[in-house]
Amino acid sequence: MIAHLLNRTVQVLRPQTAGDGGGGQTITWSPIAMVRARVSQPTSRERETADQHGADLTHEVYLAPGADVRRGDRLQVGQEVLEVLATFGPSAPKYLRADCRLRDREEDT
Repeated sequence: MIAHLLNRTVQVLRPQTAGDGGGGQTITWSPIAMVRARVSQPTSRERETADQHGADLTHEVYLAPGADVRRGDRLQVGQEVLEVLATFGPSAPKYLRADCRLRDREEDT
């Protein structure tokens, strides 16, 4: 187990869709759980690349193997929001890894 390495608490947000009354849909993000996690820090090269226009800054987030986190969720980590792109587990269930992308604040407006 990696429980002793999970040094942060993050909030899991899951999309909820509802009709907007005009034939479209509205998406809201509902908190579903608080989970313990370890968020990897990007390298200086990754940060430099992400500073360029159009580049994504990615993070690997490690969670307990039974954490209810899936592709399409968002993880609220302090003031940052990470979009879960994919989740992976090792052959032996010791942890769950979520590959995430840092969302810009402008993306939500």
